[in-house]
Amino acid sequence: MDDMEKDYGHKPVLLEECLEALAVRPEGIYLDGTLGRAGHSLEILRRLTTGRLIGVDRDLAAIEAARERLAEFGDRVTLVHGNFSDLGDILQNLGIVGADGMLFDLGVSSPQLDEPRRGFSYMHDAPLDMRMDETAALDAFQVVNTWSYEELRRILFEYGEERYAPQIARAVVRAREDKPVGTTGELAELIRSAMPSKALREKQHPAKRSFQAIRIAVNGELDALPPMLDAAAEALLPGGRLAVITFHSLEDRIVKQRLRELATGCTCPPEFPVCVCGKKPKLRLVNRKPVVSGPAELAENPRARSAKLRAAERTEF
Repeated sequence: MDDMEKDYGHKPVLLEECLEALAVRPEGIYLDGTLGRAGHSLEILRRLTTGRLIGVDRDLAAIEAARERLAEFGDRVTLVHGNFSDLGDILQNLGIVGADGMLFDLGVSSPQLDEPRRGFSYMHDAPLDMRMDETAALDAFQVVNTWSYEELRRILFEYGEERYAPQIARAVVRAREDKPVGTTGELAELIRSAMPSKALREKQHPAKRSFQAIRIAVNGELDALPPMLDAAAEALLPGGRLAVITFHSLEDRIVKQRLRELATGCTCPPEFPVCVCGKKPKLRLVNRKPVVSGPAELAENPRARSAKLRAAERTEF
């Protein structure tokens, strides 16, 4: 067992596949836009000689943990507290004109889920929070206790793909008329009570989809994806690679569609004899289909089951 697994208890999802997709150049500049436990960053840095890595995360705790973990690499790594949707400004502020590769792992990092006080998990009773960036204004308490029935139903259905969204939203609104829903335990029990008995016999926890939906709403996760992908395409150097790992169908659909658009170029109607829009493809898709985990990784890490990796390469300017 290497130091990464021994000290941090996990292996980054699709690690070898990410490194292959990025085609790391020893002298290159790379950006890890979702630092998390810095497992991917560590392996990128190990492949650099004169290169540099920029690590970005919304979570200050992740930044501090990465600072310690990556300390051996000195000034070859720069850590930034920020949102990956601002990557254009981040690179500009660092005086970097372009990157040779960018990685975005869109999963919630294990430390956030494992720390009860962060309020991400339905397995612990904790204050309703769910903020990836603890300095952000909006938290899960506000979403659950102040958003309308219509908005709650919409996010549960759209972001959680929860078929019992109307019943759950109704139960939440009814409960908060007496007193605010204050903890993850209270919310999980409310969700359970609103679902029919056949739904409670499913393998997964009855609150899983709803908690996912509220977390996505609190952190604006899906809204940030298209501008992030656009900014990444702009900031990559010719031949530079972009790798994105998604963990649920909503994310993957958005990433797939936007990468396809960035790789298409001309948007003129098919009947036009010549192109008049002048748009050129910014990316070339490395894989038409997403890369998924193999049997060995799935046996070691069941969380990888839903992971999909999509990669693209910057075309010549």
